[in-house]
Amino acid sequence: MALLSVSNLSMSFADKDLYSDATFQLNKGEHMGIVGQNGVGKSTLIKILTNKQLPLTGDIKWQKGTKIGYLDQYVNIPKGMTLIDFLHTAFSDLYNMNQHMSDLYMKYADNMDEKLLEQAGRIQEQLESRNFYDIDTEVEQVINGLGLDDIGRDQTISEMSGGQRSKIILAKLILEHPDVILLDEPTNYLDTAHINWLEDYLNSFDGAAMIISHDYDFLEKVTNCIVNVAFGKVTKYRGDFKSAMRQKDEKEMTQQREYEKQQEEISKAKTFIQKNKAGSHSNMAKSREKMLKRMNVIEPPSSNIQASFKFPYADTGSQNALVVDQLSVGYDRPLLRPVTFSVNTDQKVGLQGFNGVGKSTLIKSILGQIPAKGGEADFSPSAKVNYFSQDLVWPNRKMTPLQIIQDKYPKLTQKEIRSQLGRCGLDAANAMKPIGELSGGEQTKVKLALMEFVPSNFLIMDEPTNHLDDETKNALKRAIIKFPGNAIIVSHEASFYDGLVDKTIDVEKLSLTKK
Repeated sequence: MALLSVSNLSMSFADKDLYSDATFQLNKGEHMGIVGQNGVGKSTLIKILTNKQLPLTGDIKWQKGTKIGYLDQYVNIPKGMTLIDFLHTAFSDLYNMNQHMSDLYMKYADNMDEKLLEQAGRIQEQLESRNFYDIDTEVEQVINGLGLDDIGRDQTISEMSGGQRSKIILAKLILEHPDVILLDEPTNYLDTAHINWLEDYLNSFDGAAMIISHDYDFLEKVTNCIVNVAFGKVTKYRGDFKSAMRQKDEKEMTQQREYEKQQEEISKAKTFIQKNKAGSHSNMAKSREKMLKRMNVIEPPSSNIQASFKFPYADTGSQNALVVDQLSVGYDRPLLRPVTFSVNTDQKVGLQGFNGVGKSTLIKSILGQIPAKGGEADFSPSAKVNYFSQDLVWPNRKMTPLQIIQDKYPKLTQKEIRSQLGRCGLDAANAMKPIGELSGGEQTKVKLALMEFVPSNFLIMDEPTNHLDDETKNALKRAIIKFPGNAIIVSHEASFYDGLVDKTIDVEKLSLTKK
């Protein structure tokens, strides 16, 4: 049975068509992976399905009464609300019922009306059937499963990082027990243990799910069909992830062969027309012209924008680019044992460890953004640092990428900015959209484009691969390898370090808190 039916869906922005006449269904029990390069419209598709964005055309029908849970990383959360209070809002209807029941019991105590007692009793039965009295246990299970206990139950959400915020929104979604779960890059801020917990949860979840992810290992474990968004089409493939991806690859290979065959026919026809327009075979030439006009042209499966990066280098003669000596980092209390290491000329270093252990805090302390609790971190006098933070935070989410870069670098021409954004894989249409309407991958590309206007000899990048598709990750990795200077890289993807870093520092071993 179809929980969701999508038919004749078309969507475009400015001069960019995302998809045309897309038709597919999400059936009960299906766990659907949504794949495709950055910018093809995966997140837009989810926004359309949740009525947060209107398509150009299309009919979207949810089965009546379907409860939808959507991982919306930009949901408004009241200022001052703590983690534990936010998670309990998942049960607000039950708490309201409990309050109503209490009010009925109080009224009964005043007038002894048996009808009030009966009504309160029915509410209590509903609360018991919906496990109201086990809420605290359930909340604790999700807190432990997703590693939220490292953040702190009384931590104010407004003071959290983007990654921490995403984790608690995911936790609330799970606690709401929806019929359908819509997840957009859920593994970005999870370490291996918590990804495993989410895998177990999804595999035991008997509802339906739609999951956008560039983590194919994760999708392979939790999906039983995929939707591929590419070349202006939305195509559904059934079966386990590997089988579905084989079907996708075979379809694209067939499309490539048909495209090449048709192009050869078109080329021959054009050559014949050119030679015989005015000769004895002019009628045949006209006939072939009509044939070309009627032909349904096959598009090649290669229309996605390819990103490339190049970070400008500022030369230095220093041998010790960075020396960290007994550096103690943290907020109210130290997170790590005192850290000591050095980065020599042209050396690239990776920081590894579970999410929340203190990698970002260590980086911010080295940069002087957070006061150290002891020790020192000294860059070479000639060091020029270029820093990428993992949070997708913008002063004004209504500004376009073009406006953001022009505001920071007013001497640049629009042509120079557009060219730079294009090289980073952001097309002209997205360059003119509000940054808040772009996908996480597109926003990351804007941040990387901003870095390419800054000559430096030391790159510090905190989770730059979040939200990026495989092709863009590989392009970024090549650019960092080619960069002649130093680099400190944080990534939750161990494979990203292969062939990139000269050494890794396991921050987890320095942790003063248990995982």
